[in-house]
Amino acid sequence: MDTPETPPEERTEAEWREVLTDAEYQILREQGTEPKFSGDLLDVDEPGVFRCAGCDTVLFESEHKFDSNSGWPSFYDVAAAGRIETEVDTSHGMERIEVRCGTCGGHLGHVFDDGPEPTGQRYCINSVALEFDPDEAAETDT
Repeated sequence: MDTPETPPEERTEAEWREVLTDAEYQILREQGTEPKFSGDLLDVDEPGVFRCAGCDTVLFESEHKFDSNSGWPSFYDVAAAGRIETEVDTSHGMERIEVRCGTCGGHLGHVFDDGPEPTGQRYCINSVALEFDPDEAAETDT
């Protein structure tokens, strides 16, 4: 009988190293940042959802994505309350608000108060921390 996989919120760092790529581990577990304008999801503008690369939780929807010209995918709202957590980040000699996955605690990026209405928020997220799942309806040719 197979033993069930450890739930993401209970994984050890050794287990995370086994399930994540090196780049995903560096961003999600070590609070890294991908270079500006380098992410695969920066220009994605089709309908769908953006999931945590660490645990598959839906975090953002494409309808909330906008071009902030910051170099990282940006969203003005989250998919649902409780999907993300925030905490103060004082690294690099500045104070920012870090965004983490509410399920697995993985580092996603930061949120700023310079986004568009209706929220005024700009969730500036690393592409490596996300996986894009296009809407099934968008894939159907009719």
